[in-house]
Amino acid sequence: MLAKFAWFYCAYLIFVILFGAWVRISGSGAGCGNHWPTCEGEVIPTALSVEKTIEFTHRLTSGLSGFLGIGLLVAAWRTPARKWAIASFVFLLIEAFIGAVLVKKELVAGDTSTSRAIVIALHLANTLALMFCTVAAAIRSAAPATLLSGLGRGPLVWALTAVVLTSMTGAITALGDTLFPTQPALGPELWAKVREDLRPVHHFLVRLRIVHPLVAMASAGYLLYLGTVLQRQNRNGWVVAALGMTLGQVALGFLNILLAAPPWMQIAHLALGQGLWLVLVRLFFLLPARRLA
Repeated sequence: MLAKFAWFYCAYLIFVILFGAWVRISGSGAGCGNHWPTCEGEVIPTALSVEKTIEFTHRLTSGLSGFLGIGLLVAAWRTPARKWAIASFVFLLIEAFIGAVLVKKELVAGDTSTSRAIVIALHLANTLALMFCTVAAAIRSAAPATLLSGLGRGPLVWALTAVVLTSMTGAITALGDTLFPTQPALGPELWAKVREDLRPVHHFLVRLRIVHPLVAMASAGYLLYLGTVLQRQNRNGWVVAALGMTLGQVALGFLNILLAAPPWMQIAHLALGQGLWLVLVRLFFLLPARRLA
């Protein structure tokens, strides 16, 4: 029962993460002004606009995740999953704090500051840490699974680190795509647009667009190599899922660039990224702590 609840909580967190991305994409982050946790000074806002409705709904769904986090903490207290449930709740509190900072410092809507880029990258890194601990709690709540053979956890640590860096640069790129939208381009037009974005006259968020694809391709190459090695040794479904999701992310990344990052593509890209992270965390706990002889 605890394992099912923990996995449900993981799924709900992904929903909240995607909803938060929609808040950014729709420009609704300032829907409640710079008030937190109230909405323009009201517990239940009146005179709702579209932006206020989206932002307030996101706060409600985020608040519910807090109650679910407490539920997981209580349910797991006397089980092997306790330390992960505690860690999950701590990162959830940090998540709420970062959200409050974004609102109180007005690092939302049309803000193009360096501070917003840094905070939003840290926000996503903390989200991944929250998901890691919650998935770990779900895994520790169930019966132990048979460990994979061959590699230890070391290579997976590097893989997880690569995904964190990719996600952080992706968060900054997504922010730039929202604040400085472009038009779809193909072939020579696309390369001309890339060169144009690198000109010093452009905002730093525009110039940084090139960083995420480069980091993402390097990370994908390593994940595909590692997944191929693991699959040869084990023939495991989780490894197949990781390989498929990595290829899917590469495809969505290219489409995102070609289509100039439409909202639905950004959401799909983020959703698959969260799914890949979940699978990689599952693989991490399926590998032995040390390389087997």
